[in-house]
Amino acid sequence: MMGLLQDSVGSVSVSRETLASLRAFEAEVLRWNQAVNLVSRGDVEHLWGRHIVDSAQVFQACPPDSRNWLDLGSGGGFPGLVVAILAREAQPDLRVTLVESDQRKAAFLRQTAQKLGLDVDVQPKRIESLPPQAADVVSARALAPLVDLLTLSAPHMKPGAIAVFPKGARHAEEVAEARRLWSFDLETVPSASQADAALLIIRKLSRE
Repeated sequence: MMGLLQDSVGSVSVSRETLASLRAFEAEVLRWNQAVNLVSRGDVEHLWGRHIVDSAQVFQACPPDSRNWLDLGSGGGFPGLVVAILAREAQPDLRVTLVESDQRKAAFLRQTAQKLGLDVDVQPKRIESLPPQAADVVSARALAPLVDLLTLSAPHMKPGAIAVFPKGARHAEEVAEARRLWSFDLETVPSASQADAALLIIRKLSRE
């Protein structure tokens, strides 16, 4: 039965079934990475801690009443497919949309989602060409500086939405730069996977 046997991904508690799905996803990333550059060679041996655990903590920011999650520049499925795997058990009404303009990576996302039985929407197009999505949550990982992420995210955020961005050691500098053009409330959560990194949770986003 789901939920009776518990394990964890970083600080996120999951059932054994969900953990098995994450391990199956990890195997697909490693298999595809031989032909499609989903993660760097140096990151392959750190895939679980550096990418999957990092993506799982992004899901922790999801408000319980969210219905529409939009992941920009989904690439190798971080955090988008990890979010979809975790949501299947924890928030089954959450709809996850993945945006990826690289056609080979989009094919990876579609085929891996199908193999894992995930109901996600893969949009193989540029973010700038995407019609407004009215998302409750917008995420992006290792895609662009914060000021650019806010520009890309704003058209897709419904009133009351949040944006969730994992950022590295220079996150404070990116926040300072972004505040020159944007007004927002910020919650900074220390990363569970990397020292000096942080999860930036953006609310009440508006143009200055």
